[in-house]
Amino acid sequence: MAQPTKTRLMLGDALKAEGLIDEEKLGQALTIQKKTGKRLGVVLVEMGVVREEDIVQALAKQLRLPYLNLSTYLIDPTIARTIPEHVARRYQLIPINKVGNKLTVAMADPLNILAIDDIQLMTGLVVRPVVATSKDINNALTNAFGVEGQMDGLMEDLQDIGKELTDEANLDELGDELGENDAPIIKLVNLVISQAVEMGASDIHVEPYEKDLRIRFRYDGVLHNKMNPPKRAQSAIISRIKIMSSLDIAEKRLPQDGRIKIKVNNRPIDIRVASCPIVHGEKVVMRILDQSSLKLNMEDLGFEPSSLKRFLRVIEQPNGIILVTGPTGSGKSTTLYSALNRLNKPDVNILTCEDPVEYQLHGINQVHAKPDIGLTFASALRSFLRLDPDIIMVGEIRDFETAEMAVKASLTGHLVLSTLHTNDAPSSVGRLLNMGIEPFLLSTSLLLIQAQRLVRTICKECRVEYKPKPDLLKTINMGPEMLIKLECPHINFNNMVFYKGKGCEKCNNEGYKGRIGVYEVMVISDKLKKMILDRESTAEMRRVARDEGMLTLRESALRKVVLGTTTIDEVVRETAAEALEE
Repeated sequence: MAQPTKTRLMLGDALKAEGLIDEEKLGQALTIQKKTGKRLGVVLVEMGVVREEDIVQALAKQLRLPYLNLSTYLIDPTIARTIPEHVARRYQLIPINKVGNKLTVAMADPLNILAIDDIQLMTGLVVRPVVATSKDINNALTNAFGVEGQMDGLMEDLQDIGKELTDEANLDELGDELGENDAPIIKLVNLVISQAVEMGASDIHVEPYEKDLRIRFRYDGVLHNKMNPPKRAQSAIISRIKIMSSLDIAEKRLPQDGRIKIKVNNRPIDIRVASCPIVHGEKVVMRILDQSSLKLNMEDLGFEPSSLKRFLRVIEQPNGIILVTGPTGSGKSTTLYSALNRLNKPDVNILTCEDPVEYQLHGINQVHAKPDIGLTFASALRSFLRLDPDIIMVGEIRDFETAEMAVKASLTGHLVLSTLHTNDAPSSVGRLLNMGIEPFLLSTSLLLIQAQRLVRTICKECRVEYKPKPDLLKTINMGPEMLIKLECPHINFNNMVFYKGKGCEKCNNEGYKGRIGVYEVMVISDKLKKMILDRESTAEMRRVARDEGMLTLRESALRKVVLGTTTIDEVVRETAAEALEE
């Protein structure tokens, strides 16, 4: 009987501390509880004094446990069914995640030691409680067990009529029976999208294999397995996504592209959808474009002070070409949008051609390229010159025609911004020359080339100090001279502190939460212009650019290590190619 008393006292104290109830209301609730035997929280809710959400949030704060809104949290049914449904409902809890020997369990009453002990004994795992409302837990249990129950019933029906589920043709028939408009499928797809948005994922991958179906999220640049729906739901899930993105559900032999526009928690979300036939079905990738997550302030992107100063000085030029380079997913579009936002003024005409338009900016005229009808980057650039532009942004320079038009536009008094797929800034010159652009035209028009990557940032909730091995510091050339080059002369190398994340609930035990850019800004000086004319090597141009003050991608990343923003491991992972070139 001691446990409920402790719960009452702690819950009452927590609610009073939050100013949700007073001593009089608490006394009334305790009196009712003694008569009815109901839990204190239930009594308070029935009295209309507080809401259930208030109770669990106050309790979570008091116990220093995370509070989860399970209505937007996608739970893998295989994890939820770690314990029987009747046990989960009796204790009002649901397993939501498993890492190693640790099982994260959402509980309405995290003080129920008996429930925690039972679950640990039942599973052989260490229980890590988080707090959620009873309503959300019951809904989650219904989703986890109810949907699976319907699918199991369907499976039994199919077996009764002698169908072989491993046959691909029968999988299609199964998808027809479990329709894309059935409630469980609609709810599953909606939950997948909403949880991906809540987690800040950039991509959702739906991948069919011979015997299973996998859904993965890419967040902080790394793919993570999130759930494995039943294989028998494959066709219905993929068809549902196709319907949402206005794709042809009957066409399964050719790649297709579409778009979904939805709201998640009143946030407008744009999703680019791409499907492609693979051996065991169709793979679907959804790229999430969240307008609210777009950073338009250049100071927030991660530029080093000197690099930002150089970049901002050049984008104020009236004409010339500015290139942002890097692989897919390195933040090039964000940098360009931020630059355009800075240049966006009432007296300036800005035109962009993108494939597709990822974010819509007020005051900027944006064109969606459609190569299938002849609206290419090059043809759009050609038409832009008749629309009295001041600044032009073209999504990517992919071919000679686009590059030639960009050069012509810059030489006729326009500022042109674009992207290029190269590994670093100096190698972009060689790429453009190989496309066929004449050296004298390139040297005249080129103003600046910036290369960039994204590195994961250390989770602030679980950041700890550690001492890296001396050999590792030697590998990345970290020493007193490097600190001076990195604009950190105030830091003593011998007393320098390094950090890493040990992993916690906030960062899904990754040790990282969020990403930040690392930048290599190469301003085309008179000396570099002459080197372009003379077709000097990439290595020689890199040496001159560094002599003129350019920080390389690795040096930019190392500065973030010195400032405690990221780890040495992350620097090595993202800039390994640069180390090979040195």
